[in-house]
Amino acid sequence: MHTDSLRFVLNSDLLFNYTDNNGEYILQINSNVTTQFKSKNLKSIYFFIGNVSLIRSKDEDFQNSYFLHARFNQKLTDLFRLEAFVQNQYNENLTISDRNLLGVGLRLKILDKKGTLAYLGNSYIYEVESVASSDQKFYNHRNSSYLSLNQNFKKYNLDITGTFYFQPLYDNISNHRILSQFKAQMPLTKRISFSALYNYAVINFNSTLEDNRSSNVSFGLTLNL
Repeated sequence: MHTDSLRFVLNSDLLFNYTDNNGEYILQINSNVTTQFKSKNLKSIYFFIGNVSLIRSKDEDFQNSYFLHARFNQKLTDLFRLEAFVQNQYNENLTISDRNLLGVGLRLKILDKKGTLAYLGNSYIYEVESVASSDQKFYNHRNSSYLSLNQNFKKYNLDITGTFYFQPLYDNISNHRILSQFKAQMPLTKRISFSALYNYAVINFNSTLEDNRSSNVSFGLTLNL
């Protein structure tokens, strides 16, 4: 979250929908919370993001997942920052239903011009993954590299962010994740913004497990505090 000298930021949105036609119902709940706190000298950043998504019918769940991520970011120089993070992720409909991880790494600012920011990051991740259909568990050492771009169009009051991740195992690069997210946000008032979000993920296991691909697009209103 690029907030300059603003020390506390909280963004939140909630979607709820229920439809019932002759006893056949669809229940949809989606909630996102993102918050950030900076130290007085602005060199330490505490960041948290949480997401819950449920799409349920009488017969099955089309989506049942949550995602929790907490991160600490410490400025070392004008170019480098130290990052440490923890994450818990659950998705009933993916092969890996539950994922827990710890990570630490460095973040490098590669571009900082008026309205444009770009970062490269590289981290070590230790993760524990559980397979939904069995009692299998995997204990992995994984690398995580990412490129993050942020562009602000002052003339249109529009902010666009894109992030691309590549996360292979150290001992088997064919077992990897490719993750990307693009978000556009435009303030409507001081507290409310219109936002559009696109997520795409490819998970290649290079094993007997079936590879996973997922994508979603969402539009809505975001409350900014």
